[in-house]
Amino acid sequence: MGNTILVAPWLYDFRPGLAAFMSADRDKSHEVALMQVGDDAPLQQKGQVGLNHLAFMMESLDDLKEAYLRLKEKNVMIDRIADHGVSLGIYFRDPDGNGLEISYELPRQQWPREERIFAADMVNRGRFPGPWDADMARERQQAAR
Repeated sequence: MGNTILVAPWLYDFRPGLAAFMSADRDKSHEVALMQVGDDAPLQQKGQVGLNHLAFMMESLDDLKEAYLRLKEKNVMIDRIADHGVSLGIYFRDPDGNGLEISYELPRQQWPREERIFAADMVNRGRFPGPWDADMARERQQAAR
């Protein structure tokens, strides 16, 4: 095995020099996402070298809606909301600055395809309407500026 550290039987998307999305569970789009950030990328705060975020998967879109509303009620600052095509992720930080995500993912049989599931033509398809719609529209407007 040599220098092999992590083995995942399913590699759903690989972008050489950018990212790899892997899972040990064939029914999940990914459990590990490895991102290349470059030699000059700043380190994460408080010694978190290498960890981007930890994701918690919700069982249903309604569970995600409930968690989102709880974050808003507690005035938790949301970093971003991302429609990944097969999932919707809500990203925020814990009090120590660690990146967290709550996410809902479509059942695998509802995925439009099995390869390159995070490609540009797969994301932002509007499959996950909810109380976050206004926040997502605001993010898109800010990104367009």
